[in-house]
Amino acid sequence: MSVIVYSKPACVQCTATTRALDAKGISYDVVDLTQDDSAMSRVTEWGYRQAPVVEANGNHWSGFRPDMIAQLA
Repeated sequence: MSVIVYSKPACVQCTATTRALDAKGISYDVVDLTQDDSAMSRVTEWGYRQAPVVEANGNHWSGFRPDMIAQLA
């Protein structure tokens, strides 16, 4: 399973998301949206305007979503 967390610096919801993934033992990659223009374009094309955006198993969502993280475990 591939999990990508599109994040930005000093983002409280981003930190909560990565901590929840860590707690569930789910591995992930973090992409900094402030440093990666193509990633920023991708998430805005998906319609998101806030971080984090999580992409997993072909699905994606925005914000801290413990319900969605639990489905990955």
